[in-house]
Amino acid sequence: MKKAVALIAVAALVLGTIMGALLFFQQLLSSDDSPERPLQEQGSSAADVIEPPSPELASYYSQQISWEECGTGFECGWLKVPQDYAAPEGKQLDLLLLKTLAKKPDQRIGSLVVNPGGPGAPGTTYAAQAAFAFGDPVLSHFDIVGFDPRGTGRSNPVDCLSDDDVDAYLKADPAPTTDAEVAEVVAWNKKFAQGCREKSGDLVNHVSTVEAAKDMDVLRAALGQERLDYFGASYGTQLGATYAELFPERVGHFVLDGGVDVSASERDKSLVQAGGFETALRAYIQDCVDQGECQLGDSVETGLETLTDLVDRVDAQPMKAGGGRELGAGNAFYGIVMPLYNRDYWPMLDAALEKALANDGSGLLQLADLYSSRGPNGYTDNSVEAIAAIRCLDDPSFVPAEQVPDDFADFEEASPTFGRVFAWGQLGCQFFDQDVPEPIEIDGAGAAPIVVTGTTRDPATPMVWAEALAEQLESGVLIRRDGDGHTAYNAGNACVDEAIESYLVDGKVPEDGLSC
Repeated sequence: MKKAVALIAVAALVLGTIMGALLFFQQLLSSDDSPERPLQEQGSSAADVIEPPSPELASYYSQQISWEECGTGFECGWLKVPQDYAAPEGKQLDLLLLKTLAKKPDQRIGSLVVNPGGPGAPGTTYAAQAAFAFGDPVLSHFDIVGFDPRGTGRSNPVDCLSDDDVDAYLKADPAPTTDAEVAEVVAWNKKFAQGCREKSGDLVNHVSTVEAAKDMDVLRAALGQERLDYFGASYGTQLGATYAELFPERVGHFVLDGGVDVSASERDKSLVQAGGFETALRAYIQDCVDQGECQLGDSVETGLETLTDLVDRVDAQPMKAGGGRELGAGNAFYGIVMPLYNRDYWPMLDAALEKALANDGSGLLQLADLYSSRGPNGYTDNSVEAIAAIRCLDDPSFVPAEQVPDDFADFEEASPTFGRVFAWGQLGCQFFDQDVPEPIEIDGAGAAPIVVTGTTRDPATPMVWAEALAEQLESGVLIRRDGDGHTAYNAGNACVDEAIESYLVDGKVPEDGLSC
């Protein structure tokens, strides 16, 4: 199975943008002697809460959010932050906030800020779907507060391509095998990067993870909390770890679910992630075979061949998918990987593949649309574009097209099925001419205990990443979940859920290395 241009690198989108789509679809279809610590510092003054890291940020840190009802049980508001923290008196950005109110107001502990990953997924959607994402102990005791990070959702969204161009971009031939196809891939990447600059201007220089973490501290102050309580999934773990590095003394109860190795290079991340999706796909096919009469074949290897042949067939001739649309090879790839994020969604892939094997691409296209936040009338958010701008600020490295084939052997060793997908994904940031900030090393020295989770067969954020993140954070505490799918919490494992909820609600830090 091949992949090249659709999204600048598959390793970007699969880090978590899909979380909101999966949660929406779901609507349709610690030990006793662990050390405890208070949830909030007692006796802290309002001045302590809003004390800015520098005097020129005082007006941002002292702002009050004007919350207004925006649905049953929801309140919405706006937070002002400087576009450029080096020039806070300049242009301001408005970040959209959404709060799901605690179910038991008389037992409310405070606000839990959440981020679903991406980068680029709108956190307001995550908070609005809190009833499906979090357990009752968390919902009872916390207001769940989501924000659309700068450049995403409705928070001054980055714009790079028209909807028609995004459609073509995601549909495109996943693996260039001729000079003409390579030239097309390079042209798309160039058009994407130039479009970001032309349509979004200087904003594309100020959507980094470091700046988003600084925004979270302004949000903490506006929420009136001396310490930030935070739950970040997938890329949200990178955002949380960055916050812990910048503001270790402000870390409250932090859960980083589906940890990302923040020290690894983009190449190394792609290699590990390729292996993660290979493992997940093989687990899916093995389950199909074990159930008997698997439509893909009677063995894992036969199933992989069936899928590869299907994508190659779509590559040669796009498949009709209804509504005047066609399934391209890029769409087919995303349609296949999307359900691998959660074992509960494997039946979705069964149904979509049954249609595709009968020359009906509508099922896989629907899954691909969920992956990229595309609705019947266009894209419901800008996650496809925001991912590119954010990732290329965080790490602008790239591999020129002529050098990508040199990496085929390494990537195919990591993933015989997906290897070239991820190898071509390294084209990424070649044409993104951004003002890249200095990278920071993350260890969170001085922060309170931070809980990091990993899942043994997580395709998007493999277990080795969580292990690395927990090791890199001086106060990291690791929970291992044995299972399939992306992230560990609220995935049907009572051991994981009880440990995390006891930590968030009661302050009981789990045993480091807890295996569930």
